[in-house]
Amino acid sequence: MLGAKHPPNNEHIDDNMVKMEVNLDDISGEWLGYVMDLLFEAGANDVFYSPIYMKKNRPGILLQLLCSSQKLDKMKEILLQETTTLGIRYYPITVHRMERRFITVETKWGMVTVKQGISTKGEVFQSSPEYEECKQIAKEHNIPLKKVYAEVWKKL
Repeated sequence: MLGAKHPPNNEHIDDNMVKMEVNLDDISGEWLGYVMDLLFEAGANDVFYSPIYMKKNRPGILLQLLCSSQKLDKMKEILLQETTTLGIRYYPITVHRMERRFITVETKWGMVTVKQGISTKGEVFQSSPEYEECKQIAKEHNIPLKKVYAEVWKKL
């Protein structure tokens, strides 16, 4: 289940991370989706967009991403080639990752993996069913996704 792209599951500090951001205008939503896919494929840990207002009250998009410092050059290359930006801001950032574990929950439609966040006291503080597995069950059984999630939550 856990591949090379996943961080360690134990609580740890990532201090070699970078947050990058660009202000974008005159870019279509389709391009933004494509850029997000490319950034994740290149190793971004997270990519997100926020609506902003820029100079002269022009609407725009703030693209932000988190990645390891080793991936900085590849991310810059994608941003410059695939977006309308003329400049990139980036700065070091520290990420405190909590311990996580994976459990399997049996539903009436099949098994679903649930990622759990574990506090420093060893208590579960967050549980998140794996979206792709829930989506697959919803499609296979022709039921609403929210019904699959509700079934998983009942089992936790």
